[in-house]
Amino acid sequence: MPGGNPFGVHFVMMVEAIRTQGTDEQWERFGKRAENFEICGTYAQTELGHGSFLRGLETRADYDRATGEFVLNTPKLSAYKWWPGGLGHCSNYCLLVAQLYIDDEPKGLQMFFVQLRDEETHMPLPGIDIGEIGHKRGFYGVSNGFLGLKNVRIPRTNMLMRNAKVQPDGTFVKSPASVLTYFTMVMMRCVVTRDNATLLAMAATIATRYSAVRRQSPINPNEREPQIMDHVTQQLKLFPEIANAIAYQLSANKLWSLYHETYVDIERGDFTRLPELHNLSCVMKALCTADCNVGAERLRLACGGHGYLTSANMHLIVSSAAAACSYEGENTVLLLQVGRFLMKSWRAATEGKPLTPTASYLRGPARGETFGKWTGEWANIVAAIEYAAANKVRLAFESMSQRLAQGQTEAEAANGTGIELTQAAELHGRSFVAATFLAYVTGPTVSERSAALNRVLERLLELYLVHTALRHLSDILQVNC
Repeated sequence: MPGGNPFGVHFVMMVEAIRTQGTDEQWERFGKRAENFEICGTYAQTELGHGSFLRGLETRADYDRATGEFVLNTPKLSAYKWWPGGLGHCSNYCLLVAQLYIDDEPKGLQMFFVQLRDEETHMPLPGIDIGEIGHKRGFYGVSNGFLGLKNVRIPRTNMLMRNAKVQPDGTFVKSPASVLTYFTMVMMRCVVTRDNATLLAMAATIATRYSAVRRQSPINPNEREPQIMDHVTQQLKLFPEIANAIAYQLSANKLWSLYHETYVDIERGDFTRLPELHNLSCVMKALCTADCNVGAERLRLACGGHGYLTSANMHLIVSSAAAACSYEGENTVLLLQVGRFLMKSWRAATEGKPLTPTASYLRGPARGETFGKWTGEWANIVAAIEYAAANKVRLAFESMSQRLAQGQTEAEAANGTGIELTQAAELHGRSFVAATFLAYVTGPTVSERSAALNRVLERLLELYLVHTALRHLSDILQVNC
């Protein structure tokens, strides 16, 4: 596996953003050129001064009514675009995320199609300050770059206008749903979840193959040295990560299906599922990348000294997993977003209002229903994880409410309750993964698989559920399971 693809952001983000956020005319004008690789671009959002806090982005796009153009500027060093993949050497265009201003009045973040370099000479155009940010501990081939802009002018029609619009006279037409501006990021979090589940599976495959070939340390003195996989301690390193990889792959598939279903809904003007998709993509990205980061390193260590060789490929998997914990939304920030969503969901549950499907498990605990008897069956373990998650949500809600009653602002109360919010979000995500794994193994697709494969999946499901329950045993015991 190479150290990243310098054109990955071009295909996954820029082309898809033009397809989903641009008009039909814009797709014909520059979307198809990007899809056909006639031009190469990137997605320029993160800045030197701001990453996860998107409202703090400082790059400006001021509309000049007299010329029908946007004037683009990075007014200070912290506004420089920083990190876009492929920007350093490969991109001659970008989708620029900037604060739109009309008559010096802010209109929120919008996306703009901007040429950066000459298509023939590849030299930067006037007003463009561009280059590579420097050496990294991984993704060596991606050429992450920086971008500064000084009075760069682009046509009005280069703002992506499928949703929000700026008319020639400067009239601003708001998007029907403000979160649509971030829809590309939602899609990327779905992609990152799927890709990191694959990374964990790759690491597990390498470590398992190594453990089957490597022989070491006789269990009985006069017998041949066994495969190291025969050692129970080695199994403890391998098998839970195999179960994790399968669990996350299945959950990523379900998340990806929800993304496509939501996209179809949005095309019809129905935005009801967008909040659930946004929050589910946040928690899944955070949990999958965090577990892949830890799991891949554990699997590297399971290969002994051989895992340290570059020929094992573990170093690239581990560095890729580590990077994923930060890009497309820093994990703690994402969990805090999900925590705030859960606060609204808990209030809705206590008031008997509708809940999104992934938060429906809150309804019973919010009505005061208790868990019942522990049986150790698969569905029972999933229910225990859900009740533990609901209890974490309740505790966070009570902490928030207490702080608000003491006169704190909502922002102050959320900051003070940050630990409880992230804990609630984590268990919320784990309950989704557990329920998804259970539904796949016991659902209608059972008849489509061989009996042998079903037996393997059942054992992996049980291992995943028990392993997850042990990781959160204190949380489960708190709800009298």
